[in-house]
Amino acid sequence: MNILIIQNRKGIGDMVIFLPFIEAIAKKFDTKVSLLVKANSKAHQFLKKNKHIDKIIILDRDNKKKDGKHDGLKGSFELIKDLKKYSFDKAFIFNSSLRFNIVAKLSGIKKIYQYPLFKKKNQHLIEAAKNFIKKELNLNILSDPNILISPEDVIKTKSKYQISSDQLNILLGIGGSGDTKRIPANTFVKTMNLCSKNHDCKFFLATGKKDEEQKILNQILESNLKNQCVPLDQLDLNDILPIIKNCNVSVCNDSSFSHLSAAIGVETIVLMADTPLLYGSYSPRMHPIIPDGENTVGHNTLGKDKINPVKIFDKIKKIIN
Repeated sequence: MNILIIQNRKGIGDMVIFLPFIEAIAKKFDTKVSLLVKANSKAHQFLKKNKHIDKIIILDRDNKKKDGKHDGLKGSFELIKDLKKYSFDKAFIFNSSLRFNIVAKLSGIKKIYQYPLFKKKNQHLIEAAKNFIKKELNLNILSDPNILISPEDVIKTKSKYQISSDQLNILLGIGGSGDTKRIPANTFVKTMNLCSKNHDCKFFLATGKKDEEQKILNQILESNLKNQCVPLDQLDLNDILPIIKNCNVSVCNDSSFSHLSAAIGVETIVLMADTPLLYGSYSPRMHPIIPDGENTVGHNTLGKDKINPVKIFDKIKKIIN
């Protein structure tokens, strides 16, 4: 059985969210599955050791210049040609796109399972996937992604980065894909100072390399706690994940690191400033904090300056005690 799963959403977070459903398909048919995903899902970095996944095929489309290999009509035919090489028997398409339906058929895939066509509007990210797997495979899947890190990698990383069990090790996911999601450096520094009054702390700073993210990183590294900080921006995910696994708790913006942290089993405080609450609460290991004065959070809440460091610290105390 040769099965293709098409998950065309952008980013690491969505890739993590769909993992339980992808793995459910593999288990149902007792076979490894192949993924068609975008490069920025970073699937190659954090899923290459997943026992349920065979090949990871990159969908090269939707970049800013719209000149990807699989963009446009010509790109569709290129994608068909690429998929034909694998002789897939079945395809599971986690979207409502007619384009992907036609591509799958013209690629020679005989059995195609897909979301209802043309139903993208107001489609709930997780419930749509749950309903899809229930309808097609009669399986009830919990939204609880898990990424396994080898114990050997955890032990080696602990030694390499001198991570002590006597310290309170905290991941700070200070990056973010958009300006409205990135909590100011001062909020993190205030939280760090509250923690350091009561504990011997070590902070691991996870962020990307964009100028805006580097600015926040540098502001934290210029604070009074710079000697307790370890920046991770020069590492790839394979190196970062075992570090996170060694942490007692994570405090993250709504970013890839919040999803990854929770998925590898670390209790994760998610700072929700400008995104629907489900992105920071779908896992039992996620503990969302919303801006002061708000009852919930969504697009255009614009609450990054109203995340309260005291509330973050109180949540940390509850988790570690």
